[in-house]
Amino acid sequence: MCLAIPGRIVELLDENDHFAVVEVAGVRRKINVDLLKQEGVRPGDWVLIHVGFAMSKVSEEQAQAQLRLLAMLDEEAQAVEEVQGYRFD
Repeated sequence: MCLAIPGRIVELLDENDHFAVVEVAGVRRKINVDLLKQEGVRPGDWVLIHVGFAMSKVSEEQAQAQLRLLAMLDEEAQAVEEVQGYRFD
């Protein structure tokens, strides 16, 4: 089970910046970005995601390193499966 999955913000979905579309290994899903409201997020930012919530911002280098680690541990498919389960509709 993955604790936090890195994803890249593709789009902010509302004017209050509550939700964003994030991409993880080619899969796009809606996530909640409220926890980063003070810090602010924008398209192109990398975030660590846990159960559909962006928990913190990370650099692209950190995100890529974590994605490589998931692949080496053969956890990448499980991470993508988790992302596919996010629902905020």
